[in-house]
Amino acid sequence: MTRTLGVLIFPDFQILDVAGPVAAFEIAARYVPGAYEIKVMACEPGPVASSSRVLMIAEPLTDAPLDTLMIAGGDGSRAAVLCARTAEWISEASANARRTASVCSGAFLLARAGLLDGRRATTHWDRCADLARRYRKVRVEPDRIFVRDGDFWTSAGITAGIDLALALIADDLGEDIARAVARQLVVYYRRPGGQSQFSALIEMGGRGGRFATLLDWMRERLSEPLGVEKLADKAAMSPRHFARAFAAETGMTPAKAVERLRLETARERVENTTDPIDRVAEFTGFGDPERMRRAFLRAFGQPPQALRRAARA
Repeated sequence: MTRTLGVLIFPDFQILDVAGPVAAFEIAARYVPGAYEIKVMACEPGPVASSSRVLMIAEPLTDAPLDTLMIAGGDGSRAAVLCARTAEWISEASANARRTASVCSGAFLLARAGLLDGRRATTHWDRCADLARRYRKVRVEPDRIFVRDGDFWTSAGITAGIDLALALIADDLGEDIARAVARQLVVYYRRPGGQSQFSALIEMGGRGGRFATLLDWMRERLSEPLGVEKLADKAAMSPRHFARAFAAETGMTPAKAVERLRLETARERVENTTDPIDRVAEFTGFGDPERMRRAFLRAFGQPPQALRRAARA
């Protein structure tokens, strides 16, 4: 069975949002001949310039049903999201497709078409807060590589499109094929969509943001209780005002941010030291190794011991 993959692009799209997934599906079709037919499409067919000015040749938008509709992201998404014709076509194409996916800021186009209302979704960490503000019916998960909610798949920034493509391939052709594709691409086969956008808080804290100093202070005190009242006091704000301002700045609640910082630090120690797991849990503020194990499963899809074994393999 041949599955038609339709990828929507627009002027100033991010070329890796398209090239990465397309390469993955192309390689999968080498292992399973005829598995995929790939169509790159645009409202204005012909040469379409990416944000790097590299051109990609696009076909016209099709009325024929697609197996998978995938929306690219990039700087041009800000203009594309305002195009009523694009939103209408996405809505119709998605209704006739088996599944719908987006890479990076392509999620904004799905949200604009109303397709993510009431659904869990993600995008590049730097735009998650904006997605949540603009489309309040979308349940944004800012710390995920990709999210699947029924037949809708959304992924984080740029290279996360490859992780998404591998998951879609595994869903179609099995994990053995997806692993073989990953080997050909020379990338890790990171099947669990729950794996976090690992350095998101580090990046946000290091860009001169409003709470950058507080995030650094939090990293140095992970073994201590870090409730919202304590953090608000350090930020010289009322707890209520602090919680709202922090979420608006970072795209997540203070409690979620504390957990992310603890997870980042704990993972680094699990993978790069020989510290006992219970000692890592104590050092990073989880306290109980079982509590840390549950947090690892939610964030990375694997317990600490599995990540340690993989790091030493």
